[in-house]
Amino acid sequence: MFLPVKSNQRARLTVAFSHVLFRSTEASGNNEDVTTTSNNSTQTPSDLSPPGPNEEVLPQAHHQNPGHCIASFAAINQMRTNAQLCDVRLEVGVETIHAHKVVLASVSPYFYAMFNDDMLERTQGLVRLHDVDYTALRQLIDYTYTGEITITEQNVQVLLPASGLLQMHSVRDACCKFLLRQLHPSNCLGIRSFADAHSCKELHTRSHKYALQNFQQVVGTEEFLLLPFDEVKDLISNSQLNISSEEKVFVAVLNWVKHNLATRQIHIAELMSHVRLPLVSRDFLMTCVESETLIREDSSCKELLLEAMKYHLLPEQRSLMSSQRTQERRPEGMKPYIFAVGGGSLFAIHNECEVYNPRTNAWTPVAPMLWRRSRSGVTALHKQLYVVGGYDGVSDLSTAEFYNPLTNKWTNITPMGTKRSCLGICSYDGLIYVCGGYDGASCLSSMERYDPLTGIWSSCPAMSTRRRYCRLAVLENCIYSLGGFDSTNYQSSVERFDPRVGRWCPVPSMTARRSSCGVASTDGHLYCIGGNDGTMCMSSGERFSLRRNSWEPIAAMHSRRSTHEVVEVDGTLFALGGNDGSSSLNSVERYDTRLNKWTVVNAMVARRSSVGAAVLECFHLERGLVQTTNL
Repeated sequence: MFLPVKSNQRARLTVAFSHVLFRSTEASGNNEDVTTTSNNSTQTPSDLSPPGPNEEVLPQAHHQNPGHCIASFAAINQMRTNAQLCDVRLEVGVETIHAHKVVLASVSPYFYAMFNDDMLERTQGLVRLHDVDYTALRQLIDYTYTGEITITEQNVQVLLPASGLLQMHSVRDACCKFLLRQLHPSNCLGIRSFADAHSCKELHTRSHKYALQNFQQVVGTEEFLLLPFDEVKDLISNSQLNISSEEKVFVAVLNWVKHNLATRQIHIAELMSHVRLPLVSRDFLMTCVESETLIREDSSCKELLLEAMKYHLLPEQRSLMSSQRTQERRPEGMKPYIFAVGGGSLFAIHNECEVYNPRTNAWTPVAPMLWRRSRSGVTALHKQLYVVGGYDGVSDLSTAEFYNPLTNKWTNITPMGTKRSCLGICSYDGLIYVCGGYDGASCLSSMERYDPLTGIWSSCPAMSTRRRYCRLAVLENCIYSLGGFDSTNYQSSVERFDPRVGRWCPVPSMTARRSSCGVASTDGHLYCIGGNDGTMCMSSGERFSLRRNSWEPIAAMHSRRSTHEVVEVDGTLFALGGNDGSSSLNSVERYDTRLNKWTVVNAMVARRSSVGAAVLECFHLERGLVQTTNL
């Protein structure tokens, strides 16, 4: 085609339409080709009429067909099916597949090197492949022409190694992702072994993590019983093992050994050294561990048993017996949650409980307590939440119970030796300490502690002051008791108990009298917030510096609060519920210790004065709540 020659231009010959852009116009349902001209205008072919006498002639236009590659590859694939223009045959066993070298080389670096480098197969029309499954190869060759492949439970175990051999990484990655979606306690160990054999690092890491997180279900599978010794040891020695109690690990080891006793008995001592026997309950230690023949007949196992018994018998010396076996396992993914327990509003005493996720700023209900309680003591220990004493609307209580977040259930434990409401409580070194409070007749100064391993309450030295509505906190291996009411005066006094020497000693008093205040410790400081000074509920707060041995004021809360709770999460304080002098509160505030600033966050569902609260680290709590609720 010749273009007209203008007077000020030299004549030139060009092709008017060297390239046309094709687009699918979905809005109009029109699949016409679209032309993009050099001046960026876009027109359909029907609009490209010859220019008028006074219009500028367009020098060029572009044509592109987006479906070109798809149509071309479909045609090439059809030629492969008909064995047309094929220049290579792939032989696996007695089976042969026709293909085109250029297509194979464009998708597989393995074939690219084979057909381009100085290799024997470069000039051959027949290539014999070894160590590859024919069905997998057939599917992968189909994929090179179509870009599509179907991965199933039946073919993934041959597709993954074949795609790895041919360096078809996108298919290999798709196989790994498919296996990740198939993870289950019954197959995670097998998938982990398969991933290790084929160097799938991410799949191996995530399947191993899955086995750790679901260990309690994994140990009941045949895959676990068939594991080699080294892999069993690798699992049970891991500090991130997710278990409800160490008893589960002991039973798992015994079951594995007894599955093939003749060859596995020699490993029992080494495996038991990774079971944290000091952390099992005394009943289990005496009825299951001590009576087990395999333990009694092995001298190393007997030493481990004696170590555990000593740990149980001498709770005051546990800090001196610290070792890997006395450390609680902490699964990866454990996150802190704030539990609000019981309390009262108007004339009602609650047994309802709720939990707050600081990361989502949301409250969720959990199972109610077995008893209605306000003015109780709440603390967390060994992945469980303990609630002690309190008032049920009729009498003060000595009963206690604990909550297991894995089952979303409450269970009774041994009652205290004394009825206590308005008590102080904390956990330290594997023990729960309670002191002060009110027994229905008088304010108390007595102290007792509970050992979850033995289920026994023991008396401890009493405080020097009677304290009702006192609060306890742990700072630098000592227990601090703050404020309260001694039946005559509201207290500003503070005293400190050192469990290592078993003695109370005075600490500088607070700047204000505070009963029913909120107390928490973080970063070398003891915080005391709100409370009642005998004339009104307070919003002010102060903190004690252990280094300076003195108190200093902090910013006041937005609301006046007494009978509330203060808890610490990752260096941040939360004040929950309580009473402002006229009504029960459900509001919650967060304190930033660095900025010295309070911020209001989402309120609790229920109004709760005399509330109990504690922080408990849980693993996927919301998911567990949904599962247990649906049971």
